[in-house]
Amino acid sequence: MDPAWIYPVLFFTGTAAGFVDSIAGGGGLMTIPILLSVLPYPVQDILGTNKLQASFGSGSATWHYRNAGLVDLKDCWSGILWTACGALVGALLVQNLRPDLLRQVIPWLLIAIAVYALIQPGLGHEEARARMHQQAFYALFGLGIGFYDGFFGPGTGSFWAMAYVLCLGFNLTRATAHTKVMNFTSNLVSLLVFAAGNHVLYTEGLVMGVGQLCGARLGSRMVIARGTKFIRPIFITAALAVTAKLLYQNYTKK
Repeated sequence: MDPAWIYPVLFFTGTAAGFVDSIAGGGGLMTIPILLSVLPYPVQDILGTNKLQASFGSGSATWHYRNAGLVDLKDCWSGILWTACGALVGALLVQNLRPDLLRQVIPWLLIAIAVYALIQPGLGHEEARARMHQQAFYALFGLGIGFYDGFFGPGTGSFWAMAYVLCLGFNLTRATAHTKVMNFTSNLVSLLVFAAGNHVLYTEGLVMGVGQLCGARLGSRMVIARGTKFIRPIFITAALAVTAKLLYQNYTKK
């Protein structure tokens, strides 16, 4: 049985991660290291527990964005389907393979996203013309990013938000809202796969999940109230923070 002090730590970690993740993604940057440091369980159990608590945050943010009229779920079914398929394959593979290749490639993609956002100060401030048909967009990015989230995860929100802005012409507020729908889909599908493999710590995950509900509610309300100018600096910071973390892990190993 876990010592009692672990549960407040998990709750407040979930709250902070839910707040950041509902705005710009990157919550896993906080939750996975904490879970690994305080829980003496196999990595697969940590990943499964992380998906449980993350499902609360992404689900809560989706609910709030939907109620605010920023996302219509009827327009997202194609994306939900493709993302679910990608996440299913990714979550199945990660239980048998080590994601070292992705650890090497993803930081450089995130750097490119952050640099592009920095040199394009008007990026995502207003709606623009779509550059892709919506069905093709969801088939490509749903499978690709869904797979990535099921297999590895850090930076998923940044990839989705940038894809929505560049390919469908969404502003950052609307892109953030739709990103949470896809995050919730891949989190939930991955959770089911890990649960089927008995790789979920339910008590710990539920404690963090309650914190995620609180943090996601606060973060989504701030996005709804403040819009794109509030999201942009947090989006860039989150992308760079995930990049720094992954680079540190990749190049400081002995």
